[in-house]
Amino acid sequence: MRSITTTDFKGKNVLIRVDFNVELNDLAHVQEGFKLEVATKTINHVIAAGARSIALLTHFGRPEGAPDPAYSVERLAPEVVRVLGRPVHFIPSCQGEIVSQAIQQAVEGELFLLENVRFEKGEMENDRSFAETLAQPFDTYINEAFGVSHRAHASVVAVTEFLPAVAGFRLAEETERLDAVKFNPARPAIAIIGGSKIETKLPLIRALEETYDCVLVGGKIANEALDQKIVFSEKVLLPQDFDSSARLDIGKTTASYYAAIIKKAKTVIWNGPMGKFEEKPYDFGTQVVLDAILESNAYVVIGGGESLAVLEAAGVFHKISFVSSGGGAMLEYMAGNTLPGLQPLIIT
Repeated sequence: MRSITTTDFKGKNVLIRVDFNVELNDLAHVQEGFKLEVATKTINHVIAAGARSIALLTHFGRPEGAPDPAYSVERLAPEVVRVLGRPVHFIPSCQGEIVSQAIQQAVEGELFLLENVRFEKGEMENDRSFAETLAQPFDTYINEAFGVSHRAHASVVAVTEFLPAVAGFRLAEETERLDAVKFNPARPAIAIIGGSKIETKLPLIRALEETYDCVLVGGKIANEALDQKIVFSEKVLLPQDFDSSARLDIGKTTASYYAAIIKKAKTVIWNGPMGKFEEKPYDFGTQVVLDAILESNAYVVIGGGESLAVLEAAGVFHKISFVSSGGGAMLEYMAGNTLPGLQPLIIT
């Protein structure tokens, strides 16, 4: 992919697509601040490289293509300032004259936070006209939003038709780290897949049963797989028992068996809890899995919002080899799917 390190930003107006889609109630928590923190290296590099202005563009919540005060990015501004340690000026739009005027009047290194891009109907439609307007005040575009790069949206894909596009530091690192565990994992290579929505997790399980030594399945998707009588290879292990007839967590026998497998692993990828972890005592299976991961000597990659919440609650972010900033994007990338947001960044 086109590298940020070989791009000249001197005197340029730079648009950076970030993923600051956080939960407001959790802004002080690690798993939410993490989404802001992963963009800091790219932002600092662009400022140090002499950019005239830097505008940060994100979505926030699900405003359904129309302005909604509940989802205004202005509510995030204090946390963005705190994490970046720099003044940040909020602009109550992401396009049009108000943005153009602010950019034209910017002093060197000035940092802006644009309004929620999903307030605009053209965003989720990947509309070229909207993307052209979005791009108009800027000279260069950086994708630093791996977590939304599986979406064919205007601020991720169509905007690259109108601006030179490069990958941010974190986005490039995401692909490198995921490629390593996808194509050349140290063995035994173990995957742990939990959470809900079997339809979204099944492609990844299918891909991993071809390349990994073992896939351990838990959470609601295990129930769905059993109920739908989905047939897997012998590499895919479904729970042998559950906490109760309600099946809100894997049982003690399964948890112990999974832990024994994990502790011998050299590579572990984990996406999704083993049960209804946010409510005791249904966090038991997830906690056993986490403890086994921490006791192993494996290279560990973890992604997905719920898995990150588990790490934050346990205070063990720093003990994990690599924490992906993408949930759905990580699933699709590891499953071998093409991510629309990455294609325009590839050198052809």
